[in-house]
Amino acid sequence: MGRVSSGNILLLVFTLIAACAWAFPLYWAIVTSLKPEAEVVGSLSLWPQTVDLSSYIFALFETNLVRWYVNSIGTSVLITAIVIVISMMCGYALSQIVFPGRRMLFLVVLASFMVPSQALVVSQFVLMHKFGMINTWGGIILPQVIIPVVVIVYKQFFDSVPRELREAAKLDGCGEFQILFKLYLPLNWGITTALSIITFIMAWNNFLWPFLVTTSEEMMTVTVGITQVGDSFGVQYARDMAVAVMAAMPVAVAYLIFQRRVTQAIMLSSGIKG
Repeated sequence: MGRVSSGNILLLVFTLIAACAWAFPLYWAIVTSLKPEAEVVGSLSLWPQTVDLSSYIFALFETNLVRWYVNSIGTSVLITAIVIVISMMCGYALSQIVFPGRRMLFLVVLASFMVPSQALVVSQFVLMHKFGMINTWGGIILPQVIIPVVVIVYKQFFDSVPRELREAAKLDGCGEFQILFKLYLPLNWGITTALSIITFIMAWNNFLWPFLVTTSEEMMTVTVGITQVGDSFGVQYARDMAVAVMAAMPVAVAYLIFQRRVTQAIMLSSGIKG
């Protein structure tokens, strides 16, 4: 018992140290955003001597932050909706419908899961340029709507559903779309909700592709727009931190509210069944 207790205490100490190391940069960003600029560059205090909200006022009224919010919310919602619908239909087809080349198609999906998205940006940019979608919502959205891991998770779920359920529905005259959206979808609302949340967060946090495909501040998302915040007198750390905090706030709040669903989605994506 003594060894177990000592081990538990040691593990707890290491966990607390790791948690503090992870949380400190976030805490420092928030504290810095609340300081006057003179205090930011003049001291290293862990708490603002004077709470100053001017940086947040600047972020709201002197930048395109509201427009960036609209772009991020709009594109992230559309990406999430398209990814879920397409992935659900693909997963259902690969799991429940017998057609020539099904196994080969599934192998292609598995193989595409191993290709890093960064390796595709050049070809995607050329395609978006030819389609005339540079600096548009369509250009931001289209390359992000294929997420193989979501297809794989849905296929795994549909594989676990008894085939007799589908056969009974077909005997009642239901088509494939009716079976999917009226029968199978109510069975996997939990999975769909979890995957929707994690897909939305991934779309919101994506930086590389929106940075490449947008050329004007009016079309930038939040993650890209914060890089445009500057000042003719040099770097303003408090303002930069305020914009960064406000950019990260929506996904942080979403995670705190839906953390169980986010954890479930990560477990599903890792192939762990609860």
